[in-house]
Amino acid sequence: IDPATLGYRPCVGIMLINARGLVWVGQRADTPVDAEGRGDWWQMPQGGIDRDEDPKEAALRELFEETHVRSAEIIGETAGWLTYDLPPELIGVAWGGRWRGQKQKWFAARFSGSDDEIDIGAPPGHDPEFVSWRWVPASDLVRLIVPFKRNVYEAVVAGIGPLALPLEA
Repeated sequence: IDPATLGYRPCVGIMLINARGLVWVGQRADTPVDAEGRGDWWQMPQGGIDRDEDPKEAALRELFEETHVRSAEIIGETAGWLTYDLPPELIGVAWGGRWRGQKQKWFAARFSGSDDEIDIGAPPGHDPEFVSWRWVPASDLVRLIVPFKRNVYEAVVAGIGPLALPLEA
């Protein structure tokens, strides 16, 4: 498949920030058909935008689907859309072969709940996205992500990472 003939999958991502200024990451469930391929990768919640769905609404929906978090308020977003291309071996395999990569709009959200709210178990009929989760400094995000997404994470950290500050006591 010639990647130039394929488009980018519309997607959103969420940088969920807790009161200490740390960012939520989940360890990817290792499934060979995922776009990320095999590896010990951690990432922020993200997912596709449904037809005619507002990106902010999509971001909050994806956050809930992947973490069960509802106690979050959007506090910022990237200036534009960010794109990445899949590695050659995943083009024509990931997402049913329909896309060459993703175009993503990223949102920062302040988490106002407690860690007890977070549940990475999948709803019935779905596979879990993550096998574990933790809070990390925004400065750790780029080294945790699968290498072909690092340029996007660098732009996300530069654009909305400064919002990852602790709440004043």
